[in-house]
Amino acid sequence: MLYKIGVDLGGTKTEAVLLDENLNVLERKRIPTPQNDYKEIINAILSLVLEVSANISDFSLGICTPGAISKQTGLIKNSNTQCLIGKSLKEDLENKLEKKISIENDANCFAIAEAKMGAASGFYVVFGVIMGTGVGGGIVIDGKLHSGRTNIGGEWGHHTLHRNGNSCYCGKTGCVETYISGPSLEKQWITLTGKSQTLPEILSNINNEIGQKWKGEFLENFGYGLANVIDILDPDVIVLGGGLSNIDFLYTEGKESVYSKVFSDLVDTPILKNKLGDSAGVYGAALLT
Repeated sequence: MLYKIGVDLGGTKTEAVLLDENLNVLERKRIPTPQNDYKEIINAILSLVLEVSANISDFSLGICTPGAISKQTGLIKNSNTQCLIGKSLKEDLENKLEKKISIENDANCFAIAEAKMGAASGFYVVFGVIMGTGVGGGIVIDGKLHSGRTNIGGEWGHHTLHRNGNSCYCGKTGCVETYISGPSLEKQWITLTGKSQTLPEILSNINNEIGQKWKGEFLENFGYGLANVIDILDPDVIVLGGGLSNIDFLYTEGKESVYSKVFSDLVDTPILKNKLGDSAGVYGAALLT
């Protein structure tokens, strides 16, 4: 039997799962992700793989990581875990494990997992959205990832939403991510109120004039960002993932904001909450192989 191991390298946690050929979960392990230390991240992944594979002989391995691998250099690019940028993550892990691996960014892993096992099962063109620490996306067509010519398929988080807008780590200004990611929304709350609060704290305190202004700006930016995606891709379904996917009003007022900005007289694209939760990344990694 060929087992499947998936590893999800997240901003705060790293998780590994062992699946059998019927996709049943046999082992699962989660540890905190080392911060700002590439070598420690490599060691964390290695220790998880060795732990969950201790009782099996043969397995395939997929890694879910922030960012993408440059087809030009083979190095990680476009990662909001910035210590990975410019590193040969795939090659380094293959050398340590003496094994070929598959690697995709977190949004692509989320999209393939939800398309095959989750909320988007049965849809032909799937756009999977990650909204959390960063903003990303993945495209699945007929059950297969569409990464694009240069591995940036689905990267709506770095569409320019506001020219000369907020500065982004990528070097551009006005990116979608700088307006509707968790940290960006918390930063906007500080600007409006002078108070530093977490997103759950903010969401429990928006039934007032300042709160409604914050919410209105969020919905407007969310609407324009996803409407641009629908105008170009016209997917059969959009699935939301990441921490912000738990915000209920995105599926009502948020959907209305998106629909009002799409270039069509008919807009009925389903915008669905994910089914797999924060397990989508690790399942998607396992499904890469």
